[in-house]
Amino acid sequence: MQRHILVAATSIATTTLFLGACAKKEAPPPPPPVAEEAKPAEPTGADPAKFLTQPLVSEIFSADPSAHVFNGKIYVYPSHDFDSGIPSDDLGNQYAMKDYQVLSMDSIGGAVTVHPVALDIKDVPWASEKMWAPDAAEKGGKYYLYFPVKDKEGTFKIGAAVGDAPEGPFKAQPEAIKNSFSMDPAVFKDDDGKYYMYFGGLWGGQLQHYKNGKHTPQDDSQPADDKPALLPKVARLDDSMVEFAEKPKDVKIVDEKGKLLLSGDHDRRFFEASWMHKYKGNYYFSYSTGDTHFISYAMGKSPYGPFTYKGHILMPVLGWTNHHSIVDVGGKTYLFYHDTQISNGVNHLRNVKQPIELTYNEDGTIQPVDAYLGDSIAADTNAKWVDPAPAAPAN
Repeated sequence: MQRHILVAATSIATTTLFLGACAKKEAPPPPPPVAEEAKPAEPTGADPAKFLTQPLVSEIFSADPSAHVFNGKIYVYPSHDFDSGIPSDDLGNQYAMKDYQVLSMDSIGGAVTVHPVALDIKDVPWASEKMWAPDAAEKGGKYYLYFPVKDKEGTFKIGAAVGDAPEGPFKAQPEAIKNSFSMDPAVFKDDDGKYYMYFGGLWGGQLQHYKNGKHTPQDDSQPADDKPALLPKVARLDDSMVEFAEKPKDVKIVDEKGKLLLSGDHDRRFFEASWMHKYKGNYYFSYSTGDTHFISYAMGKSPYGPFTYKGHILMPVLGWTNHHSIVDVGGKTYLFYHDTQISNGVNHLRNVKQPIELTYNEDGTIQPVDAYLGDSIAADTNAKWVDPAPAAPAN
């Protein structure tokens, strides 16, 4: 419409000049001003004032941050979100990620580098779709990327890839880790040099398909509310770092009376996003409660548990998922997490946030953090992302 108006205006002005010249009358009035074209819309992210910290990067959508310190530098291994166009559902089909990019920085609050693709799904011979939350470890100068992805039959397995640098690239092993299943691997190195992998996730993560110790994909049910909740898993890694040294075991999360948390206890029971860290001799197993959106934690005296439930670390953020990691940097403990600030609530377009320093109480418990100051707890699962401008190319 605007273009037609401009053409018409220009034609009128030209005709006026022509007639004026022929009649040799006084000079015509100046042509009308040309209307300015509309400026592109600004990005429609959420109000920054509603958030305790701001996005770590904006060049890419990123989530599920697994943070580590390697060679004195901070590396974050996130999922790499993108707009797949797949409608949201309870199985997470909208989370159709297909590669990984590593983030790094020299210090907390420092400049962040977005590294090139470290691993692409097309380079994992046994994989089909959904490269979800990864983790990484270092041993003997080699770096290991661990990732959940569906195999050709649609079953989640956990893969391992090896590289010579923390940021990759990584070369995937030809097969998934034997006896691995479900999702969200988190690898913990204990003081004695042993490495343990924690994993598991409900609903789309398929942990419920293994509740009887066998793979039963046709049985998607959860235990009754008054029965013990499904438990995350742990297995020690062997010397190769790409296979288990043992069959996975249950990670038992118990209440103050030593009883397993119940399936109906959605504010406390495990859902996904395992993480392990250690502080003053205590082992801290933390995780997401999923449909109630908390990051909770339990404490124990062994990497195998049992772990006694202690409370929440992180309150619900903007967006459905809540996923974290905890790492020591310079003698302080930091919580890395994500939300949907940049996309303003689109659940599958998340952003890793600047980390938050955690505070321990004298008894070793952790003071909870509320990082979202807005009114809503979980974002609308039907929210749509409208890209205001072409995306900037990743570094």
